[in-house]
Amino acid sequence: MTKADIIEGVYEKVGFSKKESAEIVELVFDTVKETLERGDKIKISGFGNFQVRFKKARVGRNPQTGKEIEISARRVLTFRPSQVLKAALNAADWGDGKTPGAEAANTPDFDEEGDEIESDGE
Repeated sequence: MTKADIIEGVYEKVGFSKKESAEIVELVFDTVKETLERGDKIKISGFGNFQVRFKKARVGRNPQTGKEIEISARRVLTFRPSQVLKAALNAADWGDGKTPGAEAANTPDFDEEGDEIESDGE
């Protein structure tokens, strides 16, 4: 799904003009972006939590050469889905009676850097 698809969905469901729908979607995304840039957490009930985490600098290794490199300190964005969203995803009808990824249901979640995300029971 793209931003244009979201705008189209707002246009169809709410009845605003496409221009007004685009402005609303842009405002929501801008607000989310500004909040995360400040380092604040976003909690959307029934959907999940967005949080910025600070990662310390660390030494990594180039897998091709084996040479050690320093990975700089940075902020990373994590998303933790709510139990409501998890339940909705797992209740989805996949048509063939098989749920994709079912074999990985009890595996830990990882962020984009490959670090395990701590569970906060959300």
